[in-house]
Amino acid sequence: MRDLQPPPVGRRTALGIIATGGVMLGLVFGGPDEPQRTIEVTVPAGSTFDSVLDTLVTRGVVSGGRRFRLYARLTGADRRIRSGDYALVSGTSWGELLETLTSGRVVTFEMTIPEGFTIADMVERVAETVERPADTVRARLTDPDAHHRWDLPGPGLEGYLFPDTYRFARGVALDVVIETMVQRYRKSWTPGRITRLEELDMSENELVTLASIIQAEARRVEEMPTISAVYHNRLRLGYRLQADPTVLYALGGRRERLLFAAIDSVADNPYNTYAHRGLPPGPISAPGEAAIHAALYPADESYLYFVARPDGHHIFTNSLEEHNRAREVADNERRAAASQ
Repeated sequence: MRDLQPPPVGRRTALGIIATGGVMLGLVFGGPDEPQRTIEVTVPAGSTFDSVLDTLVTRGVVSGGRRFRLYARLTGADRRIRSGDYALVSGTSWGELLETLTSGRVVTFEMTIPEGFTIADMVERVAETVERPADTVRARLTDPDAHHRWDLPGPGLEGYLFPDTYRFARGVALDVVIETMVQRYRKSWTPGRITRLEELDMSENELVTLASIIQAEARRVEEMPTISAVYHNRLRLGYRLQADPTVLYALGGRRERLLFAAIDSVADNPYNTYAHRGLPPGPISAPGEAAIHAALYPADESYLYFVARPDGHHIFTNSLEEHNRAREVADNERRAAASQ
């Protein structure tokens, strides 16, 4: 749209009166005297003000289109309307309505990523938010070199897209979503945690990888520090971690039961902690605050083994003999629960 040309000197007083009148019109004729209702309006990118005004009038957001046009021109708002999806309320004052449209106060939607989600778990939710094909999103999120672009330890983005509830405008750019989740991850690294990481003499990659295993193993937050202690102890002694979640990650996903044949089938995979000592190359899921904290601050325990019980608790033990007995207890409890 073209800008209004400066008026001749003799017309300035008249324009001032019109401007004042326009402001008053915006206050007086802010909307019809009827119950307010919320109306969803989409302003496509590149829309002219007249097309936006037609939509507002047609949808019943404003009445008196000519007066509203004049008011918008006098305030300069007609040149600053931003595209997006809006939830507008009929009867809203013109000033407030234009403030919403020029500030881009668009409708946002929640995207929740639970703790322990893998990138494979995230793809559908992210694709829905950015309104892109799932295959396109998957290719971007699983790019093995993506960590270089976002200055992350890697490998890839696994473990560094922080689990949380986010709000985005529908159709937001994928890079904006990634950047927001990465920034949330970085926010979890407080100065105290950075200092603690140095005390443990671990790299950021190692710590997040350990936290992701703790996240996958723990069904109860209060047990995370004890699970962390088990893995810290095994790492210190040079034991294999023998963490089932890492093998499941190597196998490509969750299974109801993890059999020895399945473990052996991925013996060469570096994420198989039954076959390889130390931590796997990178995280296996997105750990939350509690898991990261537990990885940094393990409980002061000497345990080397644990086994899950049906109720989500674990039995922690110090020797293989005790561990085997604990497994029998847990198996008996599962059979008893299944027979009820």
